[in-house]
Amino acid sequence: MLNRRILTFSAAMLAAGWPRQILAQSDYPTRPIKLIVPFGGGGITDVVARLVAQGLTERLGQSVVVENRPGAGGSIGAQVVASAEADGYTLLLGTVGTQVVNRMVYPKLSYDPAAFVPVSLVSNSPYVLAVAQSLKLDSLPALIAEAKSKPGKLNFGSAGHGTSPHLGLELLKLLAGLDIVHVPFKSGGDAVNSALSGQIDIVFDAIPVVMPQVANGALRAIAIAQPKRSPSAASVPTTAEQGLEGLQIGSWNALLAPVGTPPARVVKVADALGHVLADPAIAERLRALGIEPMPLGVEAYREHVAAETERWSKVTAAARISLK
Repeated sequence: MLNRRILTFSAAMLAAGWPRQILAQSDYPTRPIKLIVPFGGGGITDVVARLVAQGLTERLGQSVVVENRPGAGGSIGAQVVASAEADGYTLLLGTVGTQVVNRMVYPKLSYDPAAFVPVSLVSNSPYVLAVAQSLKLDSLPALIAEAKSKPGKLNFGSAGHGTSPHLGLELLKLLAGLDIVHVPFKSGGDAVNSALSGQIDIVFDAIPVVMPQVANGALRAIAIAQPKRSPSAASVPTTAEQGLEGLQIGSWNALLAPVGTPPARVVKVADALGHVLADPAIAERLRALGIEPMPLGVEAYREHVAAETERWSKVTAAARISLK
């Protein structure tokens, strides 16, 4: 299985036009690599980054160090990488926010989402809609009814403007015709902690961020935003089961390098990533957390970003999300 994934990845690189000599090994890396996470600790992107960094460290023979640079919906961290020297020693774990949505909602974005060399898609984790125990709600229809009876009274926390959690709640509001107040934080972990302390009523985030708090009774999960139930949250009914099939969202990540990074170094990181995601121990750890690997290769990344751009441009326009 491992060899098949790597051979498939190498074939994809050749099909994309990479010369065979570019795929050859190089002396890189000779010093630690920084992996920039554009959000704070505790969120899904941070969780994925630390698993990937551990695997890449083992494959590349140099430390891959996670550095959190939160703020502005991921724009601060993305700008750090876009401005970094294009030598393969500074990488970004991008999201739908950094790569798709920020350019839709920020009139003056500090970086160009296209100013990165894609290494590959990495992973996706379905979103779980959860509420504070104080709400005493146990289903998606009950939440919708509560929100409709109290317009503008309920609130929800997210990892920041334009992030996946924010988009997910905006999509819920559009589909169900709700008025719920958005409260942005620097990470999904911060939003969840605020729900635990009673400051926030609703959170909508990836399985690894939400389900530990559900398991200990601090939050109540009422829906998972995908067509089928997840083995990592088997007791949580899907949005489709509860009459809102259009509410589907997950947190995806992609590994990116600054434009101008030597192709041989990009391919070496990509090859290492393919081995990491195919490693049975890491794959099992990801599955246990409710995180699914995504297709490898540059073409898969481009197709995914194009589809996400079409999808979320409609939501951001309908929700009139615009930030200064």
